This record gives sequence, C-alpha cells and structure tokens, in this order.
Amino acid sequence: MKELKILAVVIFFTGVVYWGVEPYAHTQLHPHVAPADFNFEDLEKNTKKGDPVKGAEVFMMAGCTACHGVESQGMPAPMDDATASASFGVVPPDLSSAGYLYDANFLAALIKNPAVALKVEHKFSDEKPHPMTSFFGLGGDIDQEIADMVAYLQSIAPKSMSDKEVYEDACLRCHSIKYDKLYMTTDEEAIVPYMGTVPPDLSMMIRSKGEEYLTTFINNPQKQLPGTAMPRVGLKESTQKQVISYLESVGDSKKAERERVGLYIMGFFVILSIFAYLWKKKVWKEVE
Repeated sequence: MKELKILAVVIFFTGVVYWGVEPYAHTQLHPHVAPADFNFEDLEKNTKKGDPVKGAEVFMMAGCTACHGVESQGMPAPMDDATASASFGVVPPDLSSAGYLYDANFLAALIKNPAVALKVEHKFSDEKPHPMTSFFGLGGDIDQEIADMVAYLQSIAPKSMSDKEVYEDACLRCHSIKYDKLYMTTDEEAIVPYMGTVPPDLSMMIRSKGEEYLTTFINNPQKQLPGTAMPRVGLKESTQKQVISYLESVGDSKKAERERVGLYIMGFFVILSIFAYLWKKKVWKEVE
C-alpha cells in the first residue's frame, strides 16, 4: 500500500510539471500568436480573371526581365549573382516556379506593392525604396494587367517540385543549408545593408525552433519577431510544408528513429518496473 501511495505522489507531481509548469514555460519562451494565414486576408484581393497569353505580353512590356530570369522560358537572369547582389542587396528570384510556389493573391499584391505584401514597409520609405519597384500599369486596367501576369506565371510553373527544389527557389537566395552543401546565392557583404545582418544558416533550425514556430514565422515573420527585416515569404500552405519537410530531412533526419527508440525505452522501463516490483515482493516476503 505504501508503494502505491509513493507512486501516486510521483504521478501527481509529474502531471503538475507536464500539464502545468511546462506549458507555462513554453508560453514564455514562445508567446502564442495567431495561426498562419495562408489566405493572406490582410492583402487587397484581386478578383480579376487573368489571361496567361495577355499576361506574357504584359510581363515583357513591364520590363520584369530587367531584374528577373525565367529560365524555363529561355530567359536567363540579366545579371550574375555577384552583380545582382551589389545592385539590389539580394539576388532577384528566377520566376520559373513562382506560380507553383506562391499564393496567387500574394503574387498580385507583391507586384502591386512589394513592401506591403512582404510586410517590410517599416524598413523602406520614399527615401529608401524597396529594391523591387511597384508596378504602376501600362495604361489599362492595372488590376487586370496584374491578374494576367499572375495567370502567366501560373501557366509556366512546373506541375510538381521536390522539397529540396522548393527550398532552393524560395529560400536559398538568403539562407544556406551547409549540412546539405547548399550556400546562399546572395553575396554576404551585399546582403548586410539590405537585411541588417547575414541571414542564419538553417541546417539546424528545425531542431532549435520546431515545426510549430516555423509554420507561423515563415508565413509572417512579424508575428514572432516584430520589426524583423525578414520579409513574408508568401508560400502556399502546401509549398511551405515542403520547405519545413526539407528542413526536417536535413536537420532532424533521425526523428522517426528517435521516436521509435523512445517507445522501446518506455516499454523497457515498464517491464523493468514490473520485474523490480515482483522481486521486491519476493525479497521482503522472505524477510518478513
């Protein structure tokens, strides 16, 4: 009976720590924020139906290829990475996969007003404009022209991409993954004035921050780090999951094995406890 009382006390205090203390500590280390918004409700919606054929014309006439390459359509980047880094502070992305990676509403808002869509308006002003210039239209209905460009980007996008390819197109311009021998394409010295510091290597980010934190952070960095220079990425829910999956495969490749071994260890201790109890009963029975 005495042993059962001791066990009950241990279970009670373990429960207090697990359900009381640990959640409180977690809220202090990672304050609760609103969940990720993959509908981008804060952005103005473009309800126009786009025409990809017209979008290709608008895309060329708007001068997008002066900064962006579209390798899949035979349009290489106009500058090498070093020159682009020195010119803009960061290498402009190739847009071949933009229609696959990014939410259509986000893309439309990004074309119209980059600083607002990326949620870095606190960092840029009229005196210090964002490297990507806003699209002011070609003289027609600007919302229709933007919708057409988005439709064009979606029409040339690949049907599928691997997790690693998604990471490379969405994140590698600023973040290295040294564990997988991938290095940021932007020059480190050039990116410091743009970002304020060299963006961190993400090899172990999944272990240090966790999936829950990264889900809200990538979707909107300002929720977790108000005032940060990191822009909102604008990924779809599906492609953001691919990024996190890739980070997990690189930085936490033993997760499944670790969880499996954990279950084995718990089972071992349960069996060990049973034998220890039976042995204790036998020994004390003989002593009595």
